[in-house]
Amino acid sequence: MDQQDIIRVDHVSMRFSLASEKVDSFKEYFIKTLKKQLSYDEFWALSDVSFSIQKGDALGLIGLNGSGKSTMLKVIAGVLKPTKGSVEVRGNVAPLIELGAGFDMDLTASENIFLNGALLGRSHEEMEEHYQDIVDFSELHNFMNVPVKNFSSGMVSRLAFAIATIGTPDILIVDEVLSVGDFHFQEKCQARIQQMLDAGTTLLFVSHSIEQVKSLCNKIVWLEKGHVKMFGEAEETAAIYSAS
Repeated sequence: MDQQDIIRVDHVSMRFSLASEKVDSFKEYFIKTLKKQLSYDEFWALSDVSFSIQKGDALGLIGLNGSGKSTMLKVIAGVLKPTKGSVEVRGNVAPLIELGAGFDMDLTASENIFLNGALLGRSHEEMEEHYQDIVDFSELHNFMNVPVKNFSSGMVSRLAFAIATIGTPDILIVDEVLSVGDFHFQEKCQARIQQMLDAGTTLLFVSHSIEQVKSLCNKIVWLEKGHVKMFGEAEETAAIYSAS
């Protein structure tokens, strides 16, 4: 790994096994599994993907649905272990991949701030220090004592984003986060991400909006059916992608 690299993806492939036939119930699935009657097809979500980025880079991952973008982020975040190849990461990672995934829906928003903070490796004292900033940014002042199960998906996203982006992580991973909530909140999220970039955070960013990618990122990986179609400077790669 080069001294300047903060993330290095080296010949990564990711295989999933998909049931090749439809199963109508869990009971049927269980019986067929016991009798070894289920057959599976292999699906390679990523195939021999390699790239590296340096500290302070902002990398956009683009491509059609099913091209492997989200899988690549999950491999880098350590959520998935690659079938082949390796990923090296230097520094702490704040993943915004599945907003609200670490929430207990029966707990209040206030309680979930401390729960989610703990899952992200932050102390109770640290979360207390940032508590008011989280409330202010999420704009959920009147809902902090309400169970999260009563929140809309947009409210959950606001709270999750506000928690995950406290402080200045070495690496921020963002998957389609800016497509949720209203336009006002999307602009707030984009402004906060830009502040983190200005402070030296490295960004990995997935969005269907090529304009958002160009506005935030200096480099782009274009994935097509799990392969790297192109890796280069953001403006040039985005222009070729848009013209394809």
